[in-house]
Amino acid sequence: MKLVIGGSSGFVGAELVRQALSNPAITSVVGLSRRETPAPSSAAGAAKLKSVVCDDFENYSASIKKELEDVDAFIWTIAVTPSKLKSLPWEETVRISKDYAITAVQTLAGLPRMQSQPLRFIYMSGHFAPRKRTEQVKVLGDHGMMEYGYMRGEAESRILAFADESKGLVQSCVTKSGFINAPGKVVPNVPGLPLVELQDIAAAMLDQVVNGFEKDTLSNEDLVRIGKKALGEQQST
Repeated sequence: MKLVIGGSSGFVGAELVRQALSNPAITSVVGLSRRETPAPSSAAGAAKLKSVVCDDFENYSASIKKELEDVDAFIWTIAVTPSKLKSLPWEETVRISKDYAITAVQTLAGLPRMQSQPLRFIYMSGHFAPRKRTEQVKVLGDHGMMEYGYMRGEAESRILAFADESKGLVQSCVTKSGFINAPGKVVPNVPGLPLVELQDIAAAMLDQVVNGFEKDTLSNEDLVRIGKKALGEQQST
């Protein structure tokens, strides 16, 4: 399996790379990021990693498109997190969190593939991302982030709709995680926000691209369950 990780040098992306390199079902890992993707020193299979630096996620160059041919699966982790919202103009937040991902799945669908099975595409979203503008989320409203939630929900809908309309070329899945915890992280006191460990969400997403999507939207609870099961199976083999 050839897997692309969008945002491979980031917090979740780096853990995905680490686990993917030691997963025997994954034979090739393309790390797509604005920065070089380093191979983890502790990971086996570092030779499977190809780092691809991308300066423009709205218009992929011919050389980058070449690296994205014959892909089996793509996990998209790039977005502006709520803590960074105030540091960027709104238009840039929309571009990074929604437009880049839609461009990615559209681009992938148009590239040559030897595989007969659909391309599996995961879009990492968040727990508080309503797909209908009639839905109100109190914690978002209280912090002036309702529009951010709607924007992420719209990205989810667009990516799922693209797969539905792709005539079998693409299967999409949205992950709606809560706070992603790791050693050294401070868990925020946000009412109703669930928690998932970094290693669990990475294991869950890799399990789903390798074995097929359980459903098109995975809740935080789903990610915890799938991730812990996948890690448990790896430890028992």
